[in-house]
Amino acid sequence: MVMFKKIKSFEVVFNDPEKVYGSGEKVAGRVIVEVCEVSRVKAVRILACGVAKVLWLQGSQQCKQTSEYLRYEDTLLLEDQPTGENEMVIMRPGNKYEYKFGFELPQGPLGTSFKGKYGCVDYWVKAFLDRPSQPTQETKKIFEVMDLVDVNTPDLMAPVSAKKEKKVSCMFIPDGQVSVSARIDRKGFCEGDEISIHADFENTCSRIVVPKAAIVARHTYLANGQTKVLTQKLSSVRGNHIISGTCASWRGKSLRVQKIRPSILGCNILRVEYSLLIYVSVPGSKKVILDLPLVIGSRSGLSSRTSSMASRTSSEMSWVDLNIPDTPEGEPDLIMSFFLFWPSWVCEIVMVRHFMARLLMPVFFLAPPCYMDIIPEDHRLESPTTPLLDDTDGSEDSPIFMYAPEFKFMPPPTYTEVDPCILNNNVQ
Repeated sequence: MVMFKKIKSFEVVFNDPEKVYGSGEKVAGRVIVEVCEVSRVKAVRILACGVAKVLWLQGSQQCKQTSEYLRYEDTLLLEDQPTGENEMVIMRPGNKYEYKFGFELPQGPLGTSFKGKYGCVDYWVKAFLDRPSQPTQETKKIFEVMDLVDVNTPDLMAPVSAKKEKKVSCMFIPDGQVSVSARIDRKGFCEGDEISIHADFENTCSRIVVPKAAIVARHTYLANGQTKVLTQKLSSVRGNHIISGTCASWRGKSLRVQKIRPSILGCNILRVEYSLLIYVSVPGSKKVILDLPLVIGSRSGLSSRTSSMASRTSSEMSWVDLNIPDTPEGEPDLIMSFFLFWPSWVCEIVMVRHFMARLLMPVFFLAPPCYMDIIPEDHRLESPTTPLLDDTDGSEDSPIFMYAPEFKFMPPPTYTEVDPCILNNNVQ
């Protein structure tokens, strides 16, 4: 009976475990081995792979396809290990043996690490421990790779626009039409960017329609000549309803790009694409849809990110922190000029009244700011608070049932009778 010798620990450790690698970068680490009893080790090998896989069942047929991005094999040695062919390493308990490794990722496009319903793109390092008269032991460690997509190229910085019209009928009787035209400033965006939407809507039919916009992810899987497409809505925004014979416009309506993976466009069996859908829900008819393609990248445009951060900072400023300016610099105080001619008791009364007026002027004569101006942008609604038509994707919209969407604002500031402006003046 063969007794198997147990290994205390056998693992792969990267030098930078949190790093996300790109093409051409070096992946370095070490294989750590610890034993419970004296053991002879013939070899420690590693295998690094990067593979895109697609698999799904279509009836009784299995659709399967793979595409390889990386394959690297090597036999590791200790720093003081003899180099003979049949030389073995004798490992003893209480010692830690480290085998260092390193390899470079291929130049050129690589598939970004991804996991979907019918496919994935995985990168890993697998280590093998070979011992005489013992089964080969193995361990595996995954690392992430991101294919850099630069959104600052001229193609992705160019504006995108589209226009569409749809004739509406009721019982084969013409009932006007609904038209949509939209434009965005550029095609490439990154996580956290704001998409500024400019759109015009016209409704000449007899029904109430609702304009909407949504960021949609489209996963396409290709295998054995078959195609599988999955679509998912990530975020959306909607406008007010448009009654018959009226028009509506969006001038810079914003929709934020949430935390999502960059686009995968270079893989021949798996693609991850994004688009901005601007559509109008027409009750009793198909939606009027504009599909504006988007590319989500890993490098943000400087101008867009700067403007986004500036708007976010301005929205988070509190009106209490604003300094109310006094009289303009260099302007003479007319009251003080008459003190030379007035009696002393009159001067005292005038000075007290003048001081109180200057002190209370910010409280009584300045209008408070709009509540929307002091609510941070992250806490605002992405949909208006007026009653809108029900939005149920996959079912017919009805102009009869109305609802008020649920919303929650931040609570207002705590009521106090002490003016913060007066406190600031006293501190100064």
